[in-house]
Amino acid sequence: MIDIRRLEKSFGALRVLQGIDLRIRPGQVTALVGPNAAGKTTLIKCVVGLVVPDAGEIRIDGVPIRGAWAYREKIGYMAQVARFPENLTVAEVLRLVKDLRESPAKNEALLLGLFGLHAFLGRPLRGLSGGTRQKVNLVLAMMCDPEILILDEPTVGLDPLASRRQKDRILEERARGKTVVLASHAMGEIEELSDRVVFLLEGRVYFDGTPAELRARTGEATLERAIARLLERDGR
Repeated sequence: MIDIRRLEKSFGALRVLQGIDLRIRPGQVTALVGPNAAGKTTLIKCVVGLVVPDAGEIRIDGVPIRGAWAYREKIGYMAQVARFPENLTVAEVLRLVKDLRESPAKNEALLLGLFGLHAFLGRPLRGLSGGTRQKVNLVLAMMCDPEILILDEPTVGLDPLASRRQKDRILEERARGKTVVLASHAMGEIEELSDRVVFLLEGRVYFDGTPAELRARTGEATLERAIARLLERDGR
């Protein structure tokens, strides 16, 4: 369980998070949706400890995370854009992350095979395509079998086969009782994968419920149209 209470964050005069209250439950895929600059990535970075909130509290399994670090062992985080030293090979990056995490990478071989990365292990990152780098990013997030998966735009740049395999993997992790947080602008992906949709706008939660509840509230047949309707009602 990730319990977020009255979370606030500003960067200078810009208020990015304005009193976020949210509970993210295990065994579900929770999708964070909203327009650009809604606060999705900042919220994620607060949970993983990359941004310190100005006010409010985040608890994971009942324990406050402020000033803590051990809780991060429970999290597999896939950033929207991962940055690693460009001269390192794929194998070296994998080894680096395993050494930092100090936990067994029990899913490494399976994921490397799933995304066809064995042939790239000896290649430096600077020579990889965007899609291949994204696959490496996915392996890094999932290889240590974390209890919580936080994935920011996980299928961007992937070919159709890799995208399908990644979605299947997310559903498998949910079936195993994992907590999955997914931020994406791909509404078809959200509709296919998510149990709950959290719609953020200007740093606030405007909707928190199931995709079916959101469609019913807006009277729209698809999630994409339902989100667009919410934005229209806000005068955008």
